[in-house]
This record gives sequence, structure tokens and C-alpha cells, in this order.
Amino acid sequence: MNFRKFFKVLGPGMITGAADDDPSGIATYSQTGAQFGYSLLWTAVFMLPLQIAIQEACARIGAVTGKGIAAVVKEHYNKNILYTVIILILIANIINIGVDIGAMAVAAQLLVPANFIFLTLLFTIIMLVLEVFLPYRTYANILKWLCLALIAYPITVFIIDEHWSTLLKATFIPHIEFHFQYLFIITGVLGTTISPYLFFWQASEEVEEEKQIKHLTWHNGKPHIGWKFISNLRLDNSIGMLFSEIGTWCIIVVAASVLNKHGITDIKTAADAAAALEPLVKSFPHAGYIAKVIFAIGILGLGFLSVPVLAGSAAYALGEALNWQVGLNLKFNQAHGFYSIIIIATLIGLSINLIGINPIKALVYSAVINGVIAVPLIFIIAFIARSKKIMGKYQSGILSTFFVWVTFLSMCVAASGMFFSFLK
Repeated sequence: MNFRKFFKVLGPGMITGAADDDPSGIATYSQTGAQFGYSLLWTAVFMLPLQIAIQEACARIGAVTGKGIAAVVKEHYNKNILYTVIILILIANIINIGVDIGAMAVAAQLLVPANFIFLTLLFTIIMLVLEVFLPYRTYANILKWLCLALIAYPITVFIIDEHWSTLLKATFIPHIEFHFQYLFIITGVLGTTISPYLFFWQASEEVEEEKQIKHLTWHNGKPHIGWKFISNLRLDNSIGMLFSEIGTWCIIVVAASVLNKHGITDIKTAADAAAALEPLVKSFPHAGYIAKVIFAIGILGLGFLSVPVLAGSAAYALGEALNWQVGLNLKFNQAHGFYSIIIIATLIGLSINLIGINPIKALVYSAVINGVIAVPLIFIIAFIARSKKIMGKYQSGILSTFFVWVTFLSMCVAASGMFFSFLK
């Protein structure tokens, strides 16, 4: 497979993997490294097969049924389950949209002395115009290139003078502490990595991909696909999730090495988080400012990637539940309800920034909320993916089913442990 063909295979999985390391992810992983050093590096390895399994199941559901997750739930389950799914995804996504937009604004303030509210409005308008008016294929290609914004962290890892034996030990030997702060951050790490909005986004984007590939035919209302399509889907998904976890690992290492070792254990501002990248530019004059530039570009790039994904996944879920025309491949006048949801969800998220919360701290809390909300959604997805009636010959096998249920149990235990330790 040459590079051009390989790049064409990369699609929803690669975009989903990059969107997973969104501003909330960067803030949560940075806080993890700053607060607990290397002790949570093992989570990156632990989460990789879980992340691959749940996202592959979601992608396969979309590809096989030709529908998003909400539409599948509506067709095969009762209304109470459907309403639960919709409410959970809307709550999680709108909170995420708000804190991501706020993070983009405070990151931009590292570069320009502009008003916070003005910047949130500016970024909101830009993202809505891109998502609503650009053709899907053009927009998808832009999202692919924004994935490169994460490269600053892996580069920094190799610049830092570290004992690799220490890093490898922390990576492959789990360390767990049973107190609220530790379980809180584990729930946040799981929640920002195995995140509800990505379930809905990847399933729906597989449908979008099928609509773009003209040679796909339909039979009895379902796509007629083969194992080669599923194989490419799995390759795209696995590569996207692998890069996501490499990004996670690198961010934790950089924050632990630069911040934790120098006594910075609580990230309160964007400047605190940006300081983790100073080793990347330490040989330059004004290294601190250059580090802020690199950090800001990363947050802005991944914000432009993730906020439309958040709004889009909410629109797919609600639009499918209401039997509306949905899809980024459609023009506004063909799917005005779908695009209206994107606009309204983004604007409600924007309004969160008007209540005076700290955007950087809020990112970590939004990750924890995602970790809690993901638990019932994974439970539902596990049953859909395993259903012979829904998935036919493409139902989940033993290995996929095992890892999806391990994902469910892991997130359930982390969230329950967090609440128990808080009430204790």
C-alpha cells in the first residue's frame, strides 16, 4: 500500500483519534502528569485496546446498519433508552463544547492581548461557518491535517533528559492509589479518552464515508459491504487510536518531567500548561513565549477539530431520533434541522463561558463528567454490536466483546470508586 492509498484509508478513525486529544484531553493529561508524575503512565497502555474496541464497535455499527447509534437505538429499543442516550450525549457534548471554546480563547490570549469574550465569539463563528458551509470532503481533509497539531509533545519527549527505564517501568507496571484525587483523575483520563461524543461521531462518519464512496450499493435499506471495507475500517480505527494514546503518553511524560519535577502540581492557567513545552525551545531567546506559541497553536488546532466533532455528534444523535435528514454531506437547505442543532449546541456551549468559570480547570471536570456518562452508553453499544439481528455476520466476535465489556467495567469501577472515596 503506497502512501497515497494509505492516506485515503485514514478517515473517521484517524479524525476521531486526533479529536480525542482535544483541549480537554491536553488539560487532563497535563494535570495528570503535573499532579502525579509518571504514576499514571500505565493508563495509556491499558486504555489502548479498550479504546480500539469501543470505537471499532461504534464504527462497525455505523458501517453495517448505515445509521448512527441513536437511529439504531430508536429502531431496536424502547423510547426510554433512546431518550436516555440523547440526554446523556447532549449534556456531555454541550459542556465539552463550552470548555473547549473557553480553552481556545485563553490559549489565544497567550499570543494576543484580546478580550476573552471576543475570542470565544470569533472562534465560534469561524467553526460554525466551516462546518455548515464547507462540503464534507473538504472539511474532512482539513480535519485530517489538523491532527498534526499534536506533534509538539512527542518531539519534546525526546528532548527531555529522562531515564527511559523509569518511564518504561511506569508505563507497563500499574500504580494505583485509593483516594479521591487519584480516582478523580483516573476517571477524567478514562472519560477524556473513551469519550461519549466519539462513539456517536465515528458511527455517523462511517455512514458519511459510505455516502461518499459511489460504488457502495444498498440492499434492504442497509449498505452492501464486504470484509475488505471492514478491514480498512479497523485499520483506520486502530491507527487513529494508537496515535491518540501515543499523544496521551507523551503529554503525561512532558508534564511530569517539566512541571511535577519543578514543584508545579496544579495547573491553573494556560500559561502553566504551556510551560511544559519550554524544553522544546530552551535554546532560543524568549523560550517561554515560543513555548506559549506552540501550546496555543496545538490547543487552537485541536479545538477547531474537536468542537465541530462535538456539535456534529450531538446533531447526529438528536436528528436521527427526530427522523430528520442528517449529514455533513448535505447542504443547509437539505438538512436545516441537523445544522440548526449544530448551531444551537455550539451557542449554548459558548454561553458557559459567560458565567466566569476557569476554562483550564473546567476542562478536567468535563473529562470526569464524560467518564461517568460513558458508562451507560457503553453498556448499550455492547449489546448493539453483539446483536445478530442488528449486525448480522458482522456482529462482535469474542475478542471484541471481551474488550468492550472490560471497557464498561473499568469505567464503572473508576467512577464508582471516585464517588465512594468522596463520600467516605
